[in-house]
Amino acid sequence: MKLAGYGEDRLVRELTRGLPAGDNVRAGIGDDCAVTGGKSDAQWRLLKTDCVIEGVHFTMRDGPRKIGRKALARPLSDIAAMGGLPECALVTIAAPPGMEVAWLRHFYAGLRRLAEQFNVAVVGGETARSPGPFFCSVALTGLVESKHCVTRSGGRGGDFLYVTGRLGGSLRGKHLSFTPRIAEARWLVQNFPLRAMMDLSDGLGADLPRLAHAGGTGFMVYEEKIPVTRGCTTRNALADGEDYELLFAISPREAKPLETAWKRRFPRLPLTRIGELCALNPSRPASSRGFDHFA
Repeated sequence: MKLAGYGEDRLVRELTRGLPAGDNVRAGIGDDCAVTGGKSDAQWRLLKTDCVIEGVHFTMRDGPRKIGRKALARPLSDIAAMGGLPECALVTIAAPPGMEVAWLRHFYAGLRRLAEQFNVAVVGGETARSPGPFFCSVALTGLVESKHCVTRSGGRGGDFLYVTGRLGGSLRGKHLSFTPRIAEARWLVQNFPLRAMMDLSDGLGADLPRLAHAGGTGFMVYEEKIPVTRGCTTRNALADGEDYELLFAISPREAKPLETAWKRRFPRLPLTRIGELCALNPSRPASSRGFDHFA
């Protein structure tokens, strides 16, 4: 059977079945980051790797600085989804021999600027020849207090579901300019007992079922309440992917204090309750299932 039509989630489950995991692994394959550390440790280590590939995540028309920025922004968003702070990055590139050195300089300039903004130390990596296309993989480490670490799997039936920002519009260039929600996630985990959280990289239609499945729950979505980027439709909000906003679950009793405090702390960034987790069988929003590399 070919990869086309196989499905990304199915492929990951099959390839990773039976892989070893050490006693110090607090969260492994299937979450936004791997989490390692002792059960009684005050801090845990976050590990993440992500890639950008020409023709899949960007085109050369997008500009090297924006592409370099995106290469680091993607794993930063995953660190945010666990409630953590980034630490060190390893950057691997594979480039065709005909690529201009000036293009790569601008690529690293875009990456470096974001690294400085989020206090990331770029400590190494690898360079290799590629027959094409251009490829960059960033491995990122981070730290999170064990009491503040949030995974995908803690949601319970009855929890309210929230998203930050507005969804849809990645195809219009939003995927190159998003801000990883490190500050917002840190504020959330330090002030409220979140049950589950993830970042929206493949679209709400694909990622919400993953969060619900991880916690063994179903979900209900109020599609009319989904916050949509200006000029986009609800279908775009569900399916475009690469929003890199936070999706999280929280107890209903925390809802009003959260909404009030959020408006004071982040007055320019919407926080929207879009539904809730439930004990029903998981069901996707009817409009779309989101992005899948191997659908």
